[in-house]
Amino acid sequence: MKGSPFDLDQPLAYQRWRDAKRASHPAQARDLVVNVADPRALSEAEAQALLQRCATANMAIYRSAVQDEDKDIPLQMARQLGLRRLDGNWLADEDGISQIEVAKMASPGAERGAYIPYTDRAIKWHTDGYYHPQSRHIRAMVLHCVRSAAAGGENALMDHEMAYIALREANPDWVRALMAPDAMTIPQRLDDDGVARAEQSGPVFSVDRHDGALHMRYTARTRSVLWKDDAPTRAAAAFLQRLLDSAGPHVLRLRLEPGMGLVCNNVLHDRAGFVNDAGHARLLYRARYLDRIRLPGSAASVAPAAARSEQ
Repeated sequence: MKGSPFDLDQPLAYQRWRDAKRASHPAQARDLVVNVADPRALSEAEAQALLQRCATANMAIYRSAVQDEDKDIPLQMARQLGLRRLDGNWLADEDGISQIEVAKMASPGAERGAYIPYTDRAIKWHTDGYYHPQSRHIRAMVLHCVRSAAAGGENALMDHEMAYIALREANPDWVRALMAPDAMTIPQRLDDDGVARAEQSGPVFSVDRHDGALHMRYTARTRSVLWKDDAPTRAAAAFLQRLLDSAGPHVLRLRLEPGMGLVCNNVLHDRAGFVNDAGHARLLYRARYLDRIRLPGSAASVAPAAARSEQ
C-alpha cells in the first residue's frame, strides 16, 4: 500500500509512524485499564476510552463488578466495538464462544483436554489463529474473566506493532524474511478420520490490503511450527523469542480477575500456569473475530454473524 509504514521501501513513512507509536504507547498494564459499569451496555465515554487505548496499543482492559456467568458479555462488548464476524473454532460452543477452563475428563467436552488452553498448563507466546489460512485471519478478540484461579494464570501482553518496530530497528532484513509467504508453516493436524486441518504456510507479518493494518501470525511453540530454513528467518525467529522472553518495557503483565476482560486486535499474549481449588476454578469466555476493532469516530457497529472454522 502506497505510503505504508510497513513498506520497507518507505523509510520516512515508517519513521513518522514509529515515533508517533512510541510516544503514545502505554508504559504499564494499568494504563490499559478502563472502569466500566456494565460491559454489556457501555456508556459513550467508556466505549471511547476503550477504543482510544486500542487505537494506540491495539488492546484495552475493562474492569467491572459484573460477575455473571453470562456468555452474552463478550458478544455485547464486541458488538459495541464494531466487531461483526464471529469466528468459532471447532472446540467452541454452538454460539461461537469458547469456554476456556480445565476440561473435565468425564464431561461432553473432554476432548478439549488434549489442547493446552483447556488445561492448567502455561501457554507460550502466540497470536490466536496462527494455524488459520490468510483468508481467515483472527484480527480481534474479547477475553472475559468469569472466575480466576486460586493462584497463577497471569497473562503477558505485547502489542504486535511494537514487536515489529523492535525487529525492524534491529535488522530490516529480518522483517523482510518474516513477510515471506513461506516464513512459518504449521503442520497438518490428523484425527481418526484423516487430515482434520491441512498444513498451513504463511508470513508472520502481513499488511491488510483493504485498511493497511499490520497483522501478525506467530507461535513460540517448537513442536507445532516449522520455520523456513534460511539464515534471516532463523535469526528473526530467535530475535522474537528473546524479545518476548525479556522483561522489556513493552511486555505488559496482569491477571484478569472476575468482571475484567481483554479486548484487542489479536496482540501477542501468553498465559502462566495456574492452580484451581474447590472455590476457585478458572473460567474465561473467548470470542474471536475476523474484523478489527474500529477506531474512535468510525461507523456504528452491527450485530455479529457467526462463522465456523476449525482449530
